[in-house]
Order: sequence, then C-alpha cells, then structure tokens
Amino acid sequence: MFLSDFAKAVSQMFDRRFLRVMLMGLGLTIALLFAVYGTFLWAIDGFLPETLTLPGGATVTWVDDLLSVTSILLMLLLSVFLMVPVASAFTSLFLEDVAAAVESRYYPHLPPVSRIPWGEALRDSVNFFGVLVAVNALALILYFFVGPFAPIMFWVVNGFLLGREYFQLVAMRRVGREGAKAARRRHMPKIWIAGTLMAAPLSIPIVNLFVPILGAATFTHLYHRLEPDIPGSSARTPTSY
Repeated sequence: MFLSDFAKAVSQMFDRRFLRVMLMGLGLTIALLFAVYGTFLWAIDGFLPETLTLPGGATVTWVDDLLSVTSILLMLLLSVFLMVPVASAFTSLFLEDVAAAVESRYYPHLPPVSRIPWGEALRDSVNFFGVLVAVNALALILYFFVGPFAPIMFWVVNGFLLGREYFQLVAMRRVGREGAKAARRRHMPKIWIAGTLMAAPLSIPIVNLFVPILGAATFTHLYHRLEPDIPGSSARTPTSY
C-alpha cells in the first residue's frame, strides 16, 4: 500500500501547483545540502591544515575546494549521509505546502485547516533534528560492529526517525499535536516501514534530492489512508497545539 501512496506522489509531480512547490523545495534542498556540506568542511578545517598535499604533489585549499568540481563530486558522495539531516530540516519549510497541494487534488472534500504557525513547525523540526543527530551519533558506534549490515541499520534507524517526523507533522495539520501523537502510536509499525523505504533512496546521490518533497507527499497519502477523516470532525483550530 505504501507503494501506491508513493505512486500517487510521483503522478502529481507535474501538477502545476505541486510543480511550483517541488521546484522551490528542490532548490532549497540543494541549498541546504550545500550549507550542511559547508558546515562539514568548516568543522573538519580545525583538524586539518589549510592546504593539503595530495599524492602526486597536488595541493588542495579548503575554500577553493568547496567551489571546485572535485568538491561537488565529494558533496554528492557525502550526500548519502548529509541528506538525512537535510530531509529533516525540509519539514518545517515546505511540508505543509506539499500536503496542501496533495489534499487539494486527492482530498478536496476535506474542510480547510489553518496553517501550522511557522514558529511551531520550526520548533518541532529543530527538536526532531536534535534527536536525529544524537541518535545517529550513538548509532555510529554500532555501525562498526555490524559490518556489511551497517547500511541496513542506517536505513532502519533513520527510517524510524524520519517516518515519525513526517507523519506527525502531516497529522498535526488535521488533528493537532496530541491527536497526531495518538495516531502515530496507533500506526508506528507501518510508519516505520514507510520511513525506512524513504530513508533508503536518500543514500542514492541525485535521486536523494527529490526524496524530501516526494516523502512529504507520500506521508500525506499515508496519513489519510490510515486515518480517514470523518467529515466535519477533522478541522483543526489554532488552539489544538
């Protein structure tokens, strides 16, 4: 059933309203990836000399390397890991726009909802981001002990975290914070599986750039399939947070 949710998300890619959000989201995703990558280089710059001599005598300067073709290739490689925090950061910025575009096409019978206050969404995303970084830092130790199963563990761990985040923020639009938490508890195994299937393509360079926005659309379908709205009872008020 998750695949049907994903197929619906892909089929809407060229819908005019969805395409606008997708292009904006794609641009932001790339910008976030550059920002995370730049932060990564800045962090390791304190541990490495400013000029690095490579085998063969070539030298690399970190600032120049950041803008070089070689650096972009390195960034694509590192995006296997960096796109997970980028996907988490994406939620506070575009998830609600994606969900609204999906609902306008597939669920037009639903009553309108007020937007989640940007500060609320940002706070949740920052909290989720902190949990994601902390859990992955701990899991990094375990990756050395599971050998060839490390990628699977990476997908499973981040699938749980991303699935939890995306589902909750989609659900909050309709049933508020407490209702979203209750729905998440009811369907956590399915959410975890869906999150893992989302985390896996985040490990594929280029493809992973499209995952956050398609994931947001897919989880919108997932929520409405698992929690079909009862007309008249799903409208959310600003005080439901």
